[in-house]
Amino acid sequence: MSTFVPKRGLMGMIGPVLFGVAFLAPLIAQSFEAASLPVPFGSEPIYFGLALGLSLGVIAAMRGRWI
Repeated sequence: MSTFVPKRGLMGMIGPVLFGVAFLAPLIAQSFEAASLPVPFGSEPIYFGLALGLSLGVIAAMRGRWI
């Protein structure tokens, strides 16, 4: 009996991390700048966005889903 769920290949593992770094990081950084919010630890907004985007991407890759 076959299942409908495909096997997770390389992009299945790296895809969420790539999305977190390439899309979410700049979005988070621009959101902080547009809202004039202070960035934690006094760092640049892009560094905070990269850390948060990478963290979310790794969590999504480990869980296998975003939600």
